[in-house]
Amino acid sequence: MNSPAIANTKDFFDLLRDDLAEIEHEFGRDTVSNVGVITEIGEYLRGGGGKRIRPALLLLSSRMLGYSGGGAIRLGAVVEIIHTATLVHDDIIDEAQIRRGRPAANTQWGNSKCVLAGDWLYMQAFKIAIQERNLGILDILISLTQQMVEGELLQIEKLGKSISREEHLDLIFRKTACLFATCMHLGGILAGVSEEQQQLLRSYGRNIGMAFQIVDDVLDLTASEEILGKPVASDLREGKATLAVIHAMERCTPAEKSKIESVLHDRAFNGVTHSDILEILLKYDSLTAANTEATAYADAALRNIEDFPANEYKAALVWAPNFIVSRDR
Repeated sequence: MNSPAIANTKDFFDLLRDDLAEIEHEFGRDTVSNVGVITEIGEYLRGGGGKRIRPALLLLSSRMLGYSGGGAIRLGAVVEIIHTATLVHDDIIDEAQIRRGRPAANTQWGNSKCVLAGDWLYMQAFKIAIQERNLGILDILISLTQQMVEGELLQIEKLGKSISREEHLDLIFRKTACLFATCMHLGGILAGVSEEQQQLLRSYGRNIGMAFQIVDDVLDLTASEEILGKPVASDLREGKATLAVIHAMERCTPAEKSKIESVLHDRAFNGVTHSDILEILLKYDSLTAANTEATAYADAALRNIEDFPANEYKAALVWAPNFIVSRDR
């Protein structure tokens, strides 16, 4: 019997509504500390919302394969807490003022308190994960955290510089796609599937994570501040060369390249406007090239799960890649 199709975002999240509500409850309970400022920061961050796409992937992979235990709720909260901790540290490193349309936590509590709150969140995530009594899960989460920290350090070293396409793809794997991959992998571990199936799930997560970040980077260049919830072209202002920018720099004239490099180096639009950069990107079809690459990753993700059992959870995983590459925010 064919599984029902997922037609839109509402269908996707309605399928997981009860489980995601449980994860939200767990998240709120697990970010309470007897040190009041940690609880305040944790609640503020949780209140910032977000799509909760990462725990959703963990739920879908485990439920698709027949797992119905409480471990998916616990680990869903774990991955969202880890993701939240990375956002706290990212905002401090990037000196961000806005996160999801609200003042970033570091503007409210200061860098010192937020660094320590982020550290506490990481440790709390591992404390919860230990409840699964599975060293394999802990090993995966430790490897994930190391790769994310390494990615942040590598990015800091490359700020303001021209980097290669390969260097950029490695960065976005470490900073974004690795967590997507881990969410899918953890779902497979909970369901007790074979190592080969776990790796297919992991590849699906990696591929949609890469697509997700590439689209995010394009939107950073093209969407409005109202849609983004932060200033446009934030990546360029922070000295980060993303895929469309790298594509253009490999093809443009020396004068055009100099304009882009000046923004990256100065971390500001001094004598060069956002429109000037967009004009260069459009001239060399660089935005289209980046979106095409995101679509290729999304297509690869679909191939990764084509042999898994057909049910409503798989239907949601089939729908997700297209949603990720076609979204406008």
